[in-house]
Amino acid sequence: MIRPSASITPEYFEEMFRQTEDPWDLETSTYEREKYAHTIGVLGNRTYENALELGCAKGVLTQMLAPHFDKLLAVDVSPTALRAARARCAAIGHVSFARMAFPGLAPAPSFDLVVLSEVAYYWSDPDLQEAARWLGSHVTPNGEVLLVHWTGATDYPQSGDEAVLKLRTMLGTRVEVLAADRMPHYRLDLWRLLP
Repeated sequence: MIRPSASITPEYFEEMFRQTEDPWDLETSTYEREKYAHTIGVLGNRTYENALELGCAKGVLTQMLAPHFDKLLAVDVSPTALRAARARCAAIGHVSFARMAFPGLAPAPSFDLVVLSEVAYYWSDPDLQEAARWLGSHVTPNGEVLLVHWTGATDYPQSGDEAVLKLRTMLGTRVEVLAADRMPHYRLDLWRLLP
């Protein structure tokens, strides 16, 4: 399979959300439900002060994550997806949304948890390097990074395994692995970033 070397453009995602009510069946598939339950389950009873969710899409996972955070910023590149996410989470006062094409545009504050669910494989190698630099300087000392990615074949710049391995390598010895779960169709990785 030949994959593009450049990151997928924001227009790709906007077109996906305009063309169909539920791209990737985020609201309806068994795969997504099981993956979301696993994602929430790995957080256990922990709560976080300030969290970031990259690629929130229509806010399905955002809504489930919200009880674990005092403050959650959810970002996406698609205005269509963000409108749906805002509507879904309208009653949750501590969740805010922003249109942002990470890692080219990235929030300034520091976070004690960053969630990358099904996003890192869309990034080129230079984007992964930029993301690693940002994570290294914007995840609080001993803060966490939660990655969940499809492990099947893709036509994206990375496979799920490649994206996770490259980010871990780029972050070097700062990564303490808290969870490395491999399921039939996805992987879940939870890292603590050491100071």
